[in-house]
Amino acid sequence: MSTPHQSIDQQIAEIGKKARVASREMAKAGTRQKNGALTRLAELIQAHRAQLKSANQTDLDRARAAGNDAAFIDRLTLSDKAIDAMVEGVAQVAKLSDPIGEIDGMRTQPSGISVGKMRVPLGVIGIIYESRPNVTVDAAALCIKAGNATVLRGGSEAIESNRVLAHLIQEALKAANLPAESVQLIPTTDRQAVSAMITMPQYIDVIVPRGGKSLIERIAKESRVPVIKHLDGICHVYIDDDADIEKAVRIADNAKTQRYGTCNTMETLLIARAVANQVLAPLVRIYLDKGVELRVCDKTRKALSALGLTSNLIKDATAADWDTEYLAPILAVKLVAGIEEAMAHIDQHGSRHTDAIVTENHSKAMRFLREVDSASVIVNASTRFADGFEFGLGAEIGISNDKIHARGPVGLEGLTTYKWVVLGSGQIRN
Repeated sequence: MSTPHQSIDQQIAEIGKKARVASREMAKAGTRQKNGALTRLAELIQAHRAQLKSANQTDLDRARAAGNDAAFIDRLTLSDKAIDAMVEGVAQVAKLSDPIGEIDGMRTQPSGISVGKMRVPLGVIGIIYESRPNVTVDAAALCIKAGNATVLRGGSEAIESNRVLAHLIQEALKAANLPAESVQLIPTTDRQAVSAMITMPQYIDVIVPRGGKSLIERIAKESRVPVIKHLDGICHVYIDDDADIEKAVRIADNAKTQRYGTCNTMETLLIARAVANQVLAPLVRIYLDKGVELRVCDKTRKALSALGLTSNLIKDATAADWDTEYLAPILAVKLVAGIEEAMAHIDQHGSRHTDAIVTENHSKAMRFLREVDSASVIVNASTRFADGFEFGLGAEIGISNDKIHARGPVGLEGLTTYKWVVLGSGQIRN
C-alpha cells in the first residue's frame, strides 16, 4: 500500500510525463498557432474577470484570517489594475518576435561547412512560486511563446485564483489546437510536490523558483534539475554629489514608495555627504508623510538633527539593516563620501539584483554601469523599472541574480537555449 507521499510522487510523475509529450508538440508549433493561444487567453481573462476576482477574494479572505501582512496581501491581490496588466502582458508577448528557429552567427569554416546556432525551446519548465497569482499567466504566456511546456506549482495561499487561471490557459491552448497539457497546475498544496518536481530531471528540464529566500535556497540546495533563481532584492539608489537634486528626490521617492512588496523596490538609500542636506530636507519629509520608517547611520542622524527633522519613525540602523530586504515601508539610509564608498557598500551588502545611480556626471555614470556587478544597473531612473514588462519583454518569469544562462528579468530568450547547426555540401573530415 502506497504512502501519501508516494502517491504525490506518482501524481507529479504523471504530470511530468504528460508535459514531456506536450513539449514535443509545442516545439513544433508555429508562431501563428502560439500567438492564437495567447490572443485567446487575453480574451478569456477579460471575459472571466468576475469569476477570477471572486476566486481571488476567497484566497484573500483566507490570507487575512491567517494574519498575513500587508505586503503579502498586496502580492496576492488581483485588482482590476492587476488583471489589466496580465491581459496587456499576454498581448505584448503575442506581439514579440518568436525566437524559436532563429539561426545566429552563421559562418563558413575553412572546410567549407557553415556553422551557426539555432534558438530552440528548453523543453519542460517547472515553476515554483508563492503568493503572486499573476505569475501563473506570465509564466504560461512566456513558456507558450517560447515553445515550452510548463508545470506550475503555486502557493497554497493562491490556489483558488490559480485554478481559475490554469483552466483559462488550457482552454486557450485547446482553442489553438495545442495540447492542454502544455500548461499544468499541480493540484495539491502538499510541499512534497516541490520535492518531487526538483528530483525528476527525466521529466523537467529547468526549475524556476519564485518566492521567499528560504524556498529558493532550499530548491537550489536540493534540486537535481538545473535552477534559474533569484534570491534577495536588496536594491540600492546612490545619489551622487553631481546629481540633479529635484530628479534625485523624485527617483528615490518612487524607488521606495511606488510599491513596497516587490523585489526591485529600493531597500537602501546611499547619499553623497556633499549633497546630504539638499537631499534629506525634502526627501525625508516625503518618507515620513508616507509612513516610511527610516533606519539611519550616525552621520545621517546628525544631519537630520541639524535640519530639525525628528520623528519616532527615524531609528538607528543596525548592522543587519544593510543586508535586509524589507518588502515593507522601511528604508535604510547611509551617507557616503562619494561614488567609491557607494560602490564598495553595494558590493558588500547588495544582492546583485538592481542598483541605481543618480548623477549628471557622465564619467561617473559609466563607471557605475561598468563596476557595479548587478543584473540590472540603472542611471537616473527608479529601480522599479527592473521588470520584464518595463524592459519590453512582455512579461517575466522571474528576475535572476545568476550569471549563467539567464540574468535579470527572464523573458522569452531566457526560456530558450540553442543547438549548433551545420550545413554542408558533402564535406568529410580528413
